[in-house]
Amino acid sequence: MSEGQIPGADKKVLAGILGILLGGLGLHRFILGDPVGGILRIVITILTCGLGSLIGLVEGIIYLTKSDQEFVDEYITNKKAWF
Repeated sequence: MSEGQIPGADKKVLAGILGILLGGLGLHRFILGDPVGGILRIVITILTCGLGSLIGLVEGIIYLTKSDQEFVDEYITNKKAWF
């Protein structure tokens, strides 16, 4: 970890990119330590014939537009589950 880096912020870019590219598989939620959320994304994607993957796309964009501190506070510390 680099000097001055916020613990947990290293997951932001990976989770964001996985959300955008593979959101329907829920991989971004698994990266954030939320296996239930990841499984829900998979089930939603299957039940909606793929349209549920848009949730991952939106989440990935949201992750990448937040500051490191906001991301860590919401998704690492408080374990926010949706958007």
